[in-house]
Amino acid sequence: MGGVPESSSSVAAASVDLPPEEVAELRRLAVDLAESAAAHVRTRRPEVFGATGARADDAVRSKAHPTDPVTVVDTETEELIRARLADLRPGDPILGEEGGGSLVGADDAVHWVLDPIDGTVNFLYGIPGYAVSVAAMRGGRSIAGAVVDVERAVTYSAGLGLGAISVDADGVVDHLRCATVDSVSMSLVATGFAYGQYRRTRQAALIAHVLPHVRDIRRFGAAALDLCHVAAGRVDAYFEHGLNAWDWGAGALIAAEAGAVLTLPPADAPGTDGDLVIAAAPGVAAELAALLDSVGATEPIPDR
Repeated sequence: MGGVPESSSSVAAASVDLPPEEVAELRRLAVDLAESAAAHVRTRRPEVFGATGARADDAVRSKAHPTDPVTVVDTETEELIRARLADLRPGDPILGEEGGGSLVGADDAVHWVLDPIDGTVNFLYGIPGYAVSVAAMRGGRSIAGAVVDVERAVTYSAGLGLGAISVDADGVVDHLRCATVDSVSMSLVATGFAYGQYRRTRQAALIAHVLPHVRDIRRFGAAALDLCHVAAGRVDAYFEHGLNAWDWGAGALIAAEAGAVLTLPPADAPGTDGDLVIAAAPGVAAELAALLDSVGATEPIPDR
């Protein structure tokens, strides 16, 4: 894993007292759950929204902000994963974006952290760029995880100390490594924006300060995939405020196992606190962190 500071990361390479074969089994299960859920999402979108992509009012509702949607496919996909976990690993606690839960519990318990559709707005509009994310955490640390890019049918996965890979629709395996970029000025940086007006306004102002110092900015709309893009070297870094554990639980581990340097809040910190998440290729991690600090981006941006 790539130089992750333990004080700021829940994917730090600290001992989790699990043998490699158990980590590998948790990784296998995360992949199986995420791929099954992704197949469900892929099937259900045309069934719910039709061939034209028309958005049925009864299939979509808003959450904390009017612009933050959840669809019937989000909720039924999480229920599908929960039901399979209840059969396969009864008693394991579950935290899901739609069904709630908690990471509080015995330190030796394996907690499952689920995002049934990360990038729901993309899903809603039919824009390729949404994913299913499944992570296994123990003691507040990610130990195994999988992210499936639903439209591309690509599965990203990692196990703590076991590396990170992607497998495409044809079964081609790629061992993931971050980009070798060594200058922020030549870095392609991904980011994301919140739904709340206060945080979004502050994020936009920060981008105006960051943009002149980097190659360019990308906004894809799914945090889990952003982190996988860092792992695959498609972008050189990613940062965003206000993520929850289900947003980064699997993707951050995948990025770290591909060599990225991570800064993460505690796993139980709510996204409303607005803490900063950073994942960066090791050659630019320190320089990017200094840039973000110089423009005030390392301070939390709470949701108001």
